Amino acid sequence: MNAFGSPLAVRCHDVEAIERATASAVSPDAVEELDGWLLAFDSGSVNRAKSAAPLQHAAFDGAMVGKIEARYAARGLTPLFRIPTLDCAEGLRCELRLRGYSSERSTLVLVGTASAMRAISADPLAEIATAPDAAWVALFLGEGFHAVDGADRVARLSHARYSLYASVRDTEKTVAVGVAAFSHDWASVHGMRTTPAFRGRGLAGKVLAGLAEAATARGFEQCFLQVEAGNAAALALYRRAGFATAWCYEYWRRA
Repeated sequence: MNAFGSPLAVRCHDVEAIERATASAVSPDAVEELDGWLLAFDSGSVNRAKSAAPLQHAAFDGAMVGKIEARYAARGLTPLFRIPTLDCAEGLRCELRLRGYSSERSTLVLVGTASAMRAISADPLAEIATAPDAAWVALFLGEGFHAVDGADRVARLSHARYSLYASVRDTEKTVAVGVAAFSHDWASVHGMRTTPAFRGRGLAGKVLAGLAEAATARGFEQCFLQVEAGNAAALALYRRAGFATAWCYEYWRRA
């Protein structure tokens, strides 16, 4: 159950709640529901804020591809699909291939608990704030990170309601950060970053533990996060924090 290569069986309402919570956290310009899909519309760089995802993992109707394409075209946007790598989605993937789409960025949805996440690190924990300060933003946009994409992510996360921002400081310098968003009975973790020179010191664990304590204080025990499948260092951290794979998805876009 804890192997990241072996997805957990998640309940139907958990899939829907996680997808809705994801949209709430990344704050797209607009969201629309269409026949069991959640369509996020945005012109920025954050894929989760501008992609269409199913609210259930069941047999998919390939005809939905054309309907979803039309909704994005109506807004002057390029369609982007977020499709689980499950057998039930094979027909949908075939339809996307026929239409000239290809897959990219295999991503894992991991689920866990605030209790397990809190246990990854002892005090002192990360500082928690209700808004990102200048030092938090500076790290997010700083050395080793993509500035344009980072700026868009800061804007998306800052627009989410009820989010909390974690910071670990070395004297006066912020060296590790993260975000927790709270929606649809789930706490979600986003924006985990550590200054390159300070990696390997357990600071990300302090960020997770601080966010977990804040989640518990707000009555949230279920947690999830999303991470690219090839990010071995992040996966090792999240495994230690008690997370397990719920499902994997890929982005599909037309070449």
